[in-house]
This record gives sequence, structure tokens and C-alpha cells, in this order.
Amino acid sequence: MTLEEVKEEFRKKGITRKEWAKQRKLNYRTVISVMNGTNKGEYGEAHRVAVTLGLKEGEAA
Repeated sequence: MTLEEVKEEFRKKGITRKEWAKQRKLNYRTVISVMNGTNKGEYGEAHRVAVTLGLKEGEAA
């Protein structure tokens, strides 16, 4: 998935990024930085966010 596709899914489902982060026990600011493209999600929680969003393959440990 691309960032634009992820953002469109959020719009279609009517869910906010904050709600999504809270449901998955992820840091809201990390979710925002990954979804805005300022954090590529290579390590740590940002990696978990990117994998959970479907932006990259891997394990969300």
C-alpha cells in the first residue's frame, strides 16, 4: 500500500489516526510522522506502525 491509499482507507472508514493508534496501543505522534512521510518506519515503533499500516513488509513485533 502507498501512503495515499492508507489515508484514503482512513477516510472511507471514517476513523481518525488518533483512534487507530489508540486501538493498537501505538504512539499517536509516531503514527502521524509515518503517515506524513517524515519517518520512514525503519526501526522500533515506527517500523511497527509502517508494518501495521501495510506500508512495508515485515513483522510488527
